[in-house]
Amino acid sequence: MGRAVGNSVVRHRVTRRLRGVVREELHRLPPTADLVVRARPEAAEATSEQLRADLVSGLDRVLHPRVRPR
Repeated sequence: MGRAVGNSVVRHRVTRRLRGVVREELHRLPPTADLVVRARPEAAEATSEQLRADLVSGLDRVLHPRVRPR
């Protein structure tokens, strides 16, 4: 996590929150999947629920892509 997220105290707080949020959603991924989560500066002010909503939204896009009509 880069310094853009905040000082070390803030970065560690965001890391702990993200770790918990990701742990609850890992069951959605195939066993062979690798997941990389990058925190943006907005994560420093986000609640755990906001982080969870963003993660779920991203996983939904990746795991259930929409079929685009031609």
